[in-house]
Amino acid sequence: MMKLFGFRIGRIGKIASKQKIFCIGRNKTGTTSLNIAAKDLGFEVGNQKAAELLFKDYLKRDFRSLVRYCETAEFFQDIPFSLPYTYQILDYAFPDSKFILSVRDSAEQWYESFIRFQIKVNGVDGRLPTKEELLANDRVFKGFAYWTKNDVYQTEDDDPYNKDILIRHYNNYNSTVQHYFRQRTNLLVINVAETNSYYRFCEFLNREPVYDRFPWVNRTKPS
Repeated sequence: MMKLFGFRIGRIGKIASKQKIFCIGRNKTGTTSLNIAAKDLGFEVGNQKAAELLFKDYLKRDFRSLVRYCETAEFFQDIPFSLPYTYQILDYAFPDSKFILSVRDSAEQWYESFIRFQIKVNGVDGRLPTKEELLANDRVFKGFAYWTKNDVYQTEDDDPYNKDILIRHYNNYNSTVQHYFRQRTNLLVINVAETNSYYRFCEFLNREPVYDRFPWVNRTKPS
């Protein structure tokens, strides 16, 4: 079995296929808006529900199923594409691909949006869930909500949404991605809320704009 960076990818080597675009920004950075914008530009967008099920293999750092899945479309976003290690594997498996790192105005803004979203999708009685409630949650699959905190963010069980740890993760992830691509031109860092960000997105993908700004979707409003 072939390994890359110590992770299992199978005997695939580099794949010669249609160029892929991977949105690798952390969740709650406008990834849904990017997804809709890519679809409206004519790109074939991956099935996100199917992609999330690959998280079980991600936990084992086995990327074989993910690489196979990427042959089904052109544009991909959110879990598992927004997780550490994934972009390095895909950069090797799909040469000449493009990567988009979506960011927020600040780590604090990202954290607040992330917490509101977690209460919305995983919360209990309008509050953040406990470890036991996360383990019992069957969104995507049973335990998915817990393992994304435990493995990805590495928060403690008695404080799964620790602000300092989450913000440190967000900053470290963004910094690591930009350092990895530091001498290349196939990474676009973008804040979808900024003026002209949509035009930068279209230019990066060599497509003509179809509207003036990114669609604002999947917004999690402050309570």
